[in-house]
Amino acid sequence: MASSAPSTLNREILHLAVPALGALVAEPAFLILDAAMVGHLGTIPLAGLGIASAVLQTIVGLMIFLAYSTTPAVARRFGAGKPGDAVSVGIDGMWLALGLGAVLAIIGALSTPWLVAMFGPTDIVATEARTYLMISMWGLPAMLIVFAATGLLRGMQNTMTPLWIAGLGFTANALLNWIFIYGFGWGIAGSAFGTVVAQWGMVAAYAAVITRLARRHGASLKAQRNGIRGNARSGGWLFLRTVSLRVALLMTVGVATGIGTQELAGWQIAFTIFSTAAFALDALAIAAQALIGKSLGSGDMDQVHRVLRRTVAWGVWFGVLVGVVIGALSGVIGIVFTGDAAVAALVQPAFIVLAIAQPFAGIVFVLDGVLMGANDARYLAVAGLLNLVPFLPALWIISATGVDGAAGLVWLAVAFFGVYMLARLATLGWRVRTDRWTTVAA
Repeated sequence: MASSAPSTLNREILHLAVPALGALVAEPAFLILDAAMVGHLGTIPLAGLGIASAVLQTIVGLMIFLAYSTTPAVARRFGAGKPGDAVSVGIDGMWLALGLGAVLAIIGALSTPWLVAMFGPTDIVATEARTYLMISMWGLPAMLIVFAATGLLRGMQNTMTPLWIAGLGFTANALLNWIFIYGFGWGIAGSAFGTVVAQWGMVAAYAAVITRLARRHGASLKAQRNGIRGNARSGGWLFLRTVSLRVALLMTVGVATGIGTQELAGWQIAFTIFSTAAFALDALAIAAQALIGKSLGSGDMDQVHRVLRRTVAWGVWFGVLVGVVIGALSGVIGIVFTGDAAVAALVQPAFIVLAIAQPFAGIVFVLDGVLMGANDARYLAVAGLLNLVPFLPALWIISATGVDGAAGLVWLAVAFFGVYMLARLATLGWRVRTDRWTTVAA
């Protein structure tokens, strides 16, 4: 088969991964843009935005399973030569997203005062946070529909259209925010309104694209009970997996907070660099999802294993490259972020740990995508819980010993980038050692 040639497979991976990377980068760009524009209104609105954004990012982060559960379901049917069924199951995912988004918007709007109060802000900051959060809640259904629609197109081996829509959405968001904040003088409320309108505009764009797809392949635009139930079942397991990841992140931040203010700032810098590198690794994982799902759908097990080996190799080599860059710049990254030589010296040893861990992180991200592509969601949920078993005691030891300074930050990096990442590598690697993962959603 032509697709078995390494060069052809490499092109397929790049064809999916590069546009996916662009779309992934566009997502946090929305928040960066909001912060930049609101920041010009003063520190109080910016502080309010910080609280509101923390709440929104948590909710949206937990709902990312809508993209991850839709992609393999669509890709498997597409690979089996059933594009109509593929589009239909993707549309069912969008209906599920609309329902979940509507419920979350209502609950979130009613809970906004309580959610803001959890952070203990001053009254004036709380007012700004409530204003932004209350308006933004009505964009939640749109954000979740975009997740599911993106998953549909990824499953159809199309990551370019989501890139275009994300780019147009970002441009519209910038223009609308400028008009509403400065032109109309709406302040932080204008930022929220601009983002919500841009999000629903992206939904309109996806609806137009997917309606044409449905007509071309004879797919129904109506919600199908079985399709929604299947998406919900797979998504539920992926939701639990995401919860375990969030627990790990929040517990790590909690320990860093207990070590000291400078150490917390240093950890934030280290984790920001890790998250930046993760965008490219996520793009590889998305390519793996789409290609694995398609290959399983077509019943080409040789291609499944070729995709597994090739994407893992890409993950390793990219991890090596990023690790070398991080290691080489470890002494100056802290200065770039803070301008403080003392903080730079504090965080440099932690960057060395991060650099060493990058090849392992590359394998972990790719294997995550591989198992998602096989719809092995239940195993991913169980593995997520197992990964916490060695990690949480490691955090407790760091907290109990009271180690601080550069040593405290190094041990925190060893716990997260070492213990936790190696636990993920072990559980994911154990799963792909046989072909059982390839038969889960057969």
